[in-house]
Amino acid sequence: MKPYRANLMLCAGTGCVSNHSFLVREALEKEIKKRGLENEIQVVITGCDGFCAEGPLLIVQPENIFYCRLTEKDVPLLVEEHFIKGRPVKKLMYTPPDAKAPVPKMNDIGFFKGQMLVALRNRGLIDPENIDEAIARDAYKAIAKVLTSMSPEEVIQEIKDSGLRGRGGGGFPTGIKWESCRNAEGEPKYVICNADEGDPGAFMDRNIIESDPHSVLEGMVIGAYAIGVSEGYVYIRHEYPLARDRLHIAIDQARDYGLLGKNIFDTGFNFDIEIVRGAGAFVCGESTALMASIEGRVGEPRAKYVHTVEHGLWNLPTCLNNVETWANVPGIINRGAEWFASIGTGDISESPWGGSKGTKVFSLTGKVYNTGLVEVPMGITLRDIVFEVGGGIPDGKEFKSVQTGGPSGGFLPADLLDLQVDFEQLTEAGSMMGSGGMVVMDEDNCMVDMARYFLAFTQGESCGKCTPCRDGVKAMLEILIRITEGKGVEEDLDLLEELSHFVIDSSLCALGGSAPNPVLTSLKYFREEYEAHIRDKKCPARACRQLNVYTIDPEICVSKGHGCGVCRRECPDNAITGEKNKTHFINQDACEKCGVCFDVCKFDAIQIT
Repeated sequence: MKPYRANLMLCAGTGCVSNHSFLVREALEKEIKKRGLENEIQVVITGCDGFCAEGPLLIVQPENIFYCRLTEKDVPLLVEEHFIKGRPVKKLMYTPPDAKAPVPKMNDIGFFKGQMLVALRNRGLIDPENIDEAIARDAYKAIAKVLTSMSPEEVIQEIKDSGLRGRGGGGFPTGIKWESCRNAEGEPKYVICNADEGDPGAFMDRNIIESDPHSVLEGMVIGAYAIGVSEGYVYIRHEYPLARDRLHIAIDQARDYGLLGKNIFDTGFNFDIEIVRGAGAFVCGESTALMASIEGRVGEPRAKYVHTVEHGLWNLPTCLNNVETWANVPGIINRGAEWFASIGTGDISESPWGGSKGTKVFSLTGKVYNTGLVEVPMGITLRDIVFEVGGGIPDGKEFKSVQTGGPSGGFLPADLLDLQVDFEQLTEAGSMMGSGGMVVMDEDNCMVDMARYFLAFTQGESCGKCTPCRDGVKAMLEILIRITEGKGVEEDLDLLEELSHFVIDSSLCALGGSAPNPVLTSLKYFREEYEAHIRDKKCPARACRQLNVYTIDPEICVSKGHGCGVCRRECPDNAITGEKNKTHFINQDACEKCGVCFDVCKFDAIQIT
C-alpha cells in the first residue's frame, strides 16, 4: 500500500476532547472523503501534545506544521488550502511572537523547544488505542531484552545506576525500593501503579496514560520481573474516564499479544494487571491509604515505620511507584543507565539520594501564557520554565511567585527564579518537587490568600485520622481566614509558624506533614503582605475583598460610562444608587465588599482603595 502523503495527528487528550476534537475528526474525515483524498491523507487520533491552552491541536506530518484551536467550521478551508492547493493556513496556526519563519513549524514554538521527552516520548506520535503503533515506536522492546538477556538482579542494578527516583512526590531511589521488595520475606509480592492524581491543576499521570498507556504497562512488567511478582494493580481515580478506558484497551491488547498474562515471550514468566478505580479521596494518593482502599477498607494512612515493601498490600511485600516513574523504566532499559544518568544534576556515585537524574513532567498552570504539560530536564531553572517554555506573564503583569509540588508545595519568589529545579534545591528553598504541579502567580495574587486557598484544600482532604492534621491544619486555616478578613493580630504570625512545625513533625502521613509548606514559605518570602493585612488592614494585591473599599470615580462614570447603571443593577446588596447619565454612588454602610461592581464595570470607574 502506498504511504499517505500527510498524517493529521489530532489530539484526543481530555483537554482537546472537551473542546470537541472528536467533532473536528469527524469533519476532517468527511471533508477528506468528499475531496477524494482518503488514500492520500490519514487522520490519526493521538494523545495530548501538552499545549492545553491552545486545543484542539492538529499537527501535520511530515511537515511538522502546528494548527491550534480548530473547530469544525475551519475544516473545509484547511483541506482546500493546505491539502489541495498546498498553502498552509497561517491564521489557524499558533504563531510565536518572535517567529522568523513565514510558516512556523512546531519546533519553532518556545513551548516545545525547551522540552526533553522521555516519559512523554510518544505523545502526539501514536494512537494510544493501537498497540501496533506503540510497538512501531519500540514499545515492549525493553521487555524482550529483560526477559531474554538480563537477570532480575541486573535489571535492578540498571535502575539503581540510572539514578531514577520516584516521581510521585517522595523522590525515593527506585532501584533501592525494587531491591528491598525483592529481598523482603513473604509471598506473593505485588506491584502497584499509583494513578490517583489529586493535586489541583495537576494532570501529568492522566496525560501519560491517555497518550501512551503501553509505556506504563511495560514499566510495570519489567519491575514485576525484577522483583519477582506475578500480579499488579493500577489504582486510578474515578475522575479519569478517558485514561481508564485507554488503559483497559491497552491491557486487553497486551494480553492478546502475549505481553501480559501467562508465559510472556515464552520465558515462563507470568504477570497480569488489574485496574482498581479510586473514589476521589486525595489522601488515597498516599501509599498505605491507597493499599487500604484496594483491600476494600477505608482509605486511611498508617504509621510510616511499617514499610510497604515489607508489609504492604494484604500485609505482603508491595512495590508502589507512580505513573511517571513506571513510564521512565523502558527507556532506561533500552538506552542504558548511563544515558539517563547523564541528564540532570548531582552525583549518584556518592549516594543514591545524591542526584536528580532524567527529566520531570510538570503541569504548568496559572498566570503564564503557555499553560499545559511540559517535560524538562532536571536542573533547568524556574526562569526557563516560566519565561521560555511558559512564554512569560500575560498582560504586562509582574511575576510574583511560583508554587511547585502541588497544594503542599511552597511559594518561591522572583529572586529565586534562577533556582535549578531538582529534588534537593527545591526542598532547601522550602518547596518540593512533589508529583509535578507548578502554579505561576503574578502581582494580582495575594500570597496570604493563596496560602489560605491551598490550606483549605488540604484541610478538606484530610482523612481526620490523626489529631495534628485534623485539628492543627484547621486551626491554621482559621487564622488565615481571620487575617484575610482584616481581623488578624501580630501574634498570629508566630502562632502560624509554631502550628506549622507541630503539624509537620507529628502528622501521620505526608498530607499533614507537608500541608504547612505554603504558609511557611509565604511567611518567609512575603511576610510584608501578612503585616499589611494585620497592621494596615489592607491587601496589597487587592485580592482580599473584605479589606477593599469600593468607590466610583464620578468623572469616569459620567464621561466614559454615561452613568450606564450596570453596577447598580448587578449589586446584590442594592448598595449603589444613581440615574442614567448621572454619577452613581456606593453606600459604604450597605456594601458587603463582594466586588461585583468592579468586575462588571467596563469603563474602570470603580476604584479600589
